[in-house]
Amino acid sequence: MSRHPDAVAGFPSARIRPSGGGLPVEVVLLAQLGHGAGDRLHREAGQRQRGHAGFVDALDEPSVRVAAPDFAAGERSALYTFAVGPGGHPFHRHAGHRVFTAVSGSGGALLRFAMVPDAQLAQDPARFAAALHHVEIPPDCLFTVRFGGGTWHQFAPLRAGSPHPVLFALSCHTDELGGLETGALRAQVLAGHADIATLTETLPAPVQAWLAAHPPRRADVPTVRLSLHAAPGSQRQRLCAGVRAFAGRLRGRLPAGDGYVEGRAPRVRALATPPDGSLLHAELPGFHHQDTFVLRLHGQAGGDAALLLSELLDGFLHYRPPGVTRLMRLRNLLVRPLRLRTSPLGCPVSSLLSGDRSRLFAGRHPVLAQQVDREGRRAQVILGADDRHLAFRSCVGVQVDADGVEISLGTRVRCHNAFGHAYMGLIAGVHHAYIVPAMLRMAAEALPQRHARLLPTRGLFA
Repeated sequence: MSRHPDAVAGFPSARIRPSGGGLPVEVVLLAQLGHGAGDRLHREAGQRQRGHAGFVDALDEPSVRVAAPDFAAGERSALYTFAVGPGGHPFHRHAGHRVFTAVSGSGGALLRFAMVPDAQLAQDPARFAAALHHVEIPPDCLFTVRFGGGTWHQFAPLRAGSPHPVLFALSCHTDELGGLETGALRAQVLAGHADIATLTETLPAPVQAWLAAHPPRRADVPTVRLSLHAAPGSQRQRLCAGVRAFAGRLRGRLPAGDGYVEGRAPRVRALATPPDGSLLHAELPGFHHQDTFVLRLHGQAGGDAALLLSELLDGFLHYRPPGVTRLMRLRNLLVRPLRLRTSPLGCPVSSLLSGDRSRLFAGRHPVLAQQVDREGRRAQVILGADDRHLAFRSCVGVQVDADGVEISLGTRVRCHNAFGHAYMGLIAGVHHAYIVPAMLRMAAEALPQRHARLLPTRGLFA
């Protein structure tokens, strides 16, 4: 093996072939990340991993199965996340093929591999040390690893006693049944109860005892050192490693942020006038402001429009756009000295919090008027209130047809005085461009969670 670094134009890589044949170990260095990025990633992703319902903490390799196989559909692969902390983890192996992509901690990572037949290992544990190979990964690096089933491996800190985590990885088990021809473990995998720990076999006790008594000298183990931007062992590389170690400790102290999930947002359309048959046509003659917004949910048509409308009104109550909530807080603060109505809900549906229970839709939503057609395909309600400066009426409607469901939110405003006109002139732009579309979109996005059969999420939004 060359002791001098070779410059490569592509990705630096290591390929370790077993002496007895079989699949090689392949390690490829992909990218150098920012200073301290490895420690920060390990900390933040590790926190999310611990919060996952499927979290397993075993064998010094905390992990989560994030995508399970579906054997009935012919899908045999699985995806796992796993982390290795500053102490490393023990030598172990798996029956199946493994491919993973990882980011090293800010102290780097030492990957240790041994490919030796079981018969030779049982005959002479010293053969394990003779089969050892090391691959050194520099700090804060993105890299990939691939190896066949039965490969003994261990991931450890690049420098003994380092306070930095070793790595965080996303691992692909290309065949969750790989190497499991029969037996209880195969049955456990087929039942969906497998995890990294159950699929892991640690070194036999005699070999562990021999290694403890005869630890291999690192200088005697064949080693490939991979790096980017600086030759391994160079002064530049050592300086960079020191800076990254410091940055990793610093960034590891910074608080982790929240995680978010957002689906594809439905497209909200503005109409010039309320739809035909809308109850809004009869409200507030002589109005000064009018708008209507609609969006279509594509899916398997069917169901009761009144039930969907009730759930939509619940959506306005319980799924409030954060931006609208902040705007309403500011508005309430500004108008409270003027003794105007205040509400935590966006104004078009604020009367859903009214204490007037004389007219209720679905037995729980206060409304001014309501209508459901005989076929149960269209339902609509009128909301609204009168204030000192203006009166408003809103029509919330649901129409079920052959193509899906169309929901609408229209508003009319009649101003009582000059202040009412000035108020509408001030808020009309944000009301039309953001407030009503955001409210309608978020309330609608709540519907598939409760009516997955009627409105499947696949291809849901136009």
